[in-house]
Order: sequence, then structure tokens, then C-alpha cells
Amino acid sequence: MSTQPQFITNTKGEKISVILPLADYQELMEDLEDLATIAERKDEVVTPFEVALKEIGYDS
Repeated sequence: MSTQPQFITNTKGEKISVILPLADYQELMEDLEDLATIAERKDEVVTPFEVALKEIGYDS
């Protein structure tokens, strides 16, 4: 990430919002999408690499 975030505070000085550079925001959104995809796929059946190679007809 490129720069430090800026915070908006209420009258008590409590942080209530944040201002980020657009590039940082976009990077965070991409990371969030990646994590959501990982969470959706956590229960998928995994095929070992060697088995997948045999399934496509590749013999080493």
C-alpha cells in the first residue's frame, strides 16, 4: 500500500471513517474477493496433481 490512511473523527475524536488512496482500496477489494473465493471453495474435493496428470493422459 502506498500511503498512510487518513481518518475522519467525530466530535469525541473517535475514528468513524477512513480515506484511502484509490489504488489501496482496489487492492483491498481484490484481496477480499480472493478470500471470499477461498472460503467458497474450502469444502471442494481436491485431486492430487499426480492423479490429475493421469486423468489427462500424461505419463511421466
